[in-house]
Amino acid sequence: MVLLGTIVNGLAIIAGTFLGKVMHRIPEKVKTLVLQSIGLAVVILGIQMGVKSEQFLIVILSLLFGSIIGEIMDLDGKLNKLGFWIERRMGSTEEGGIAKGFVTATLIFAIGAMAIIGALDSGLRGDHQVLYTKSLLDGFTSIVLATTLGVGVLFSAFPVMIYQGMIALFATQIEQWIPDPIMDAFIIEMTSAGGIMILAIGLNMLEITKIRVANMLPAILVVALLVAGQYFYYQFAI
Repeated sequence: MVLLGTIVNGLAIIAGTFLGKVMHRIPEKVKTLVLQSIGLAVVILGIQMGVKSEQFLIVILSLLFGSIIGEIMDLDGKLNKLGFWIERRMGSTEEGGIAKGFVTATLIFAIGAMAIIGALDSGLRGDHQVLYTKSLLDGFTSIVLATTLGVGVLFSAFPVMIYQGMIALFATQIEQWIPDPIMDAFIIEMTSAGGIMILAIGLNMLEITKIRVANMLPAILVVALLVAGQYFYYQFAI
């Protein structure tokens, strides 16, 4: 089921919000340890995905040029500006208000490499592992957010499911127009490049690094271009 990972992700946010409303006070040391545990799990997942490459030069070039493109476009900065704009448009500054909880949680859960990479994995390979991991992270985060921002966090589940679901469904259509060799190579190299980004997310969660992962996202498109270019080059050469 293509949308299984997306649905689980949404349900995890909803369940986490309800738990957060029940659990009014969570000890700080518990929050820290759980987030660190999830961060370590994300690091391991990223490593497992990262080593799957069969042509690591493509992964390196993709991350190189993708990061340059992302930095020039300042995707990280634009996403943050978008968040500030949405908060102003929503007009709720009261702590614990529905609007603030909805906006804050939506930005946290929807804007990030894990959402895109996980949805692509669901659509292209039927592999929901990344979204399952994201569900654990989002579920715990929603517990924490709900204790301070209120029930508005719950409503963020719906834009997250629509956003990730659209990516997953779009990914299923790609296979109808792209030759199998290109698709197979793209999946392998995209998984590896995505794994490195997920590794970066885990390191950020552990506060070891402060990598602007959003600026690395164009690497996924660069992978597709390099894989397709290599395929057609060999076809022409033959």
